[in-house]
Amino acid sequence: MLLRHAAIAVLFTAAVATAHAQWINHPAAGIPRTKDGKPNLAAPAPRANGKPDLSGVWTTNGTPPEEIEKLFPGIADLAVPGDDPRGFNKFFMNVFADYKNEDVPIKPDALKLLLERAKSLGKDNPTSHCLPASIPMGDLLPVPRRFIHLPNLLVVLYEGVNPQRMIYLDGRKHVLEQPAWMGYSVGKWEGDTLVVDSRGFNDRTWLDAFGHPRTEQMHIVERYTRRDFGHIDVQMTFDDPGAYTKPFSIKFTQTLTPDTDVIEGVCNENEKDRQHLDAK
Repeated sequence: MLLRHAAIAVLFTAAVATAHAQWINHPAAGIPRTKDGKPNLAAPAPRANGKPDLSGVWTTNGTPPEEIEKLFPGIADLAVPGDDPRGFNKFFMNVFADYKNEDVPIKPDALKLLLERAKSLGKDNPTSHCLPASIPMGDLLPVPRRFIHLPNLLVVLYEGVNPQRMIYLDGRKHVLEQPAWMGYSVGKWEGDTLVVDSRGFNDRTWLDAFGHPRTEQMHIVERYTRRDFGHIDVQMTFDDPGAYTKPFSIKFTQTLTPDTDVIEGVCNENEKDRQHLDAK
């Protein structure tokens, strides 16, 4: 019960980030279209240098509302016109949404921290203090992000929730200078799937709205498969022996958000929540 209330409290912060602007009347070049001019998301995936081109503006698909309501009773009470948290992805709420409580492979110290965060109703969530959501939380929000796919680099530009992310595709090894919010990422191709290996994370952010922690031992492997023009299937595997007894994985899909773009997001601009959080 505490975890559910904490996660719902975090939604108030996250919901602000989901409201994003749209570029009006600007059909993007290079997008296949049906006869009525609508983007054909089922068209074949574009390719560059013999591999799928991941470029585009992408948004993570939400979980069906009926499943969200079953997993998180009471979440429907937060719905307002134009912003319904039932459209969130279940793994944003809880990376262990598919697990029974007794099967979650969390270590005692990590469980203690999780329960402490629940008691505070999420007020210590980094995003509540204008700090990054990081991975996977920032990728699970229904907030668009632009992939810029260059021959030796994949750049991810987030709308507000994270700083830019660099995924190096030039064969280099990890650069572990100091722990970082977004970690350090290198990628390689396995057939038509881009496999991204990330290490060097700090322990200052949460994996999800429930508050599952990570440590500096976190190692994340992502697999990106662009199955057609409008969809990327993503698998993330987490291995953090500092907090969990074994690796675990989640899967979700990103859908192309055509004819739009990401805009700047400055959390501290007109921010009025922190003073109330600090006063509690």
